[in-house]
Amino acid sequence: MVPQASPRLSSSTQPRVKKSLGQHFLHRTDICERIVGLLALQQEDRLIEIGPGSGALTRELENAPHRLLLLLEKDSYWIAERSRSGASVTLPVHMDALHFDWGRITPEYPWKIVGNLPYNIASRLVWDIARKAAGLTKAVFMVQNEVGERIAAPPANRHYGAISVWVQSLTRPRLEFTVDREAFTPPPKVQSVVLSLEPLSLGKRPPYPSALARLLQICFQQRRKQIGVIFKQSGFTELVAALDILGIDPIRRPETLTPEEFQQLCDVVYCIPSSKKLKKIFAFENFLR
Repeated sequence: MVPQASPRLSSSTQPRVKKSLGQHFLHRTDICERIVGLLALQQEDRLIEIGPGSGALTRELENAPHRLLLLLEKDSYWIAERSRSGASVTLPVHMDALHFDWGRITPEYPWKIVGNLPYNIASRLVWDIARKAAGLTKAVFMVQNEVGERIAAPPANRHYGAISVWVQSLTRPRLEFTVDREAFTPPPKVQSVVLSLEPLSLGKRPPYPSALARLLQICFQQRRKQIGVIFKQSGFTELVAALDILGIDPIRRPETLTPEEFQQLCDVVYCIPSSKKLKKIFAFENFLR
């Protein structure tokens, strides 16, 4: 069976692709259909699409059940195109998704999120959405294969890092299927993967996310060092004591600790009465990209 494709971009009728925006437009209809299927859309769902571009995925979303479709597009040409051709419950918004207030997605006002994410901002977007969108019910993203592997990697895997721990502390990520370069116009230099995120319940989320973000920064900037050495050299004696309390061997490296162990370290810090200085340091949330 020959894969179906949406109408290709023509250089004579369409603007040049903007490399600064990381634009690679998905044109395979069958892939768009699979992405929409992963969202399991219902008639009451509110949906955000990040970077609709030429609209191949948008058209499939508009044909699926939903209450409202919000399009976030930074490119002025494509937001004008989506405004002209959108369905009655499609709301195009001309803005950079990095500047969207994801905190507006609350449990009282839930949304699903989908998008073919620009490779140069994908990690940052996923980090922010996982942290701030407490009312997220499902997310499905097209990302660079390397980014997807990093997000879904288990401990002791070469791809495992800060973003792995962070996203897995807030959601349940899953690599759904890979997508060849030829499915895009223009073809990217690397393979892509479709990543889904199922949010964890609020009760399973880390109670001190700012502390977790700071801890990940400290540890994964020196990922090849032993965890005990990292804490001693950083002057965090409370964290050395926390390792002993939790039964975590100080000779282990950060890449071997599970998301649960990182969260437990944060919990212990906040339970130690003498760690006021450490708590102050950890109160600053430094988002890792």
